[in-house]
Amino acid sequence: MVSIENLHKKFGKNEVLKGVDLNIKSGGIFAVLGPNGSGKTTLIKSVLGMVVPSKGTITVQGENIKKNSSYRHQIDYLPQIANFPSNLKVKELIRMIKDLRKNTNEDERLIELFKLQPFLDKKLGNLSGGTKQKVNIVLTFMFDSPLIILDEPTTGLDPISLIRLKELIQKEKQKGKTILITSHIMSFVEEVSDEIVFLLEGKIYFKGTISELKTKTNQPDFEHAIASILSDNHA
Repeated sequence: MVSIENLHKKFGKNEVLKGVDLNIKSGGIFAVLGPNGSGKTTLIKSVLGMVVPSKGTITVQGENIKKNSSYRHQIDYLPQIANFPSNLKVKELIRMIKDLRKNTNEDERLIELFKLQPFLDKKLGNLSGGTKQKVNIVLTFMFDSPLIILDEPTTGLDPISLIRLKELIQKEKQKGKTILITSHIMSFVEEVSDEIVFLLEGKIYFKGTISELKTKTNQPDFEHAIASILSDNHA
């Protein structure tokens, strides 16, 4: 699904990605983890074509993404911070995105799932962070692309909406989709992920299942395994 070879990215003198090699197969949920500044967002944005790498190759579904924007139609993306036009109403934004991409009726099911009906006539600038995130989720999941990228999807969600999101992610996985997630919430990652990729200072430190990580670090649980990696590398 996604193949990354020898990916480097520099911002000025700051080398954020240092030769990342990563293959993500079709179907399954992959979490990209790492401390702040490890290169997670740069890696995700490189796959999306929002950041141009200094060196290296990225292919999505066998297509080299360099100078090629058509592959983006294969991706649904939930950004960490949704900067919506504050004067638009929720229903206007949903209609606009539907018109831009292609028609879908999935928005109605998702609006019902996340109980957004009372907010459809409200302006986006007047919504709470949690409600904006639900709108963000509807916009991401209302299309049917094979690759879904979710950057910190749990931000601001109440417990019931979090359960709904987890169910939604699992349903998409059952359809054979590939889902890439970044998150700081370890319990969420542990619950939904098939594999994790741990980035540290621009390089992949670990790729595999959570149980493999526990074995590698000789730790009883996921949080201790992650803490062990961080303490070993800052000792």
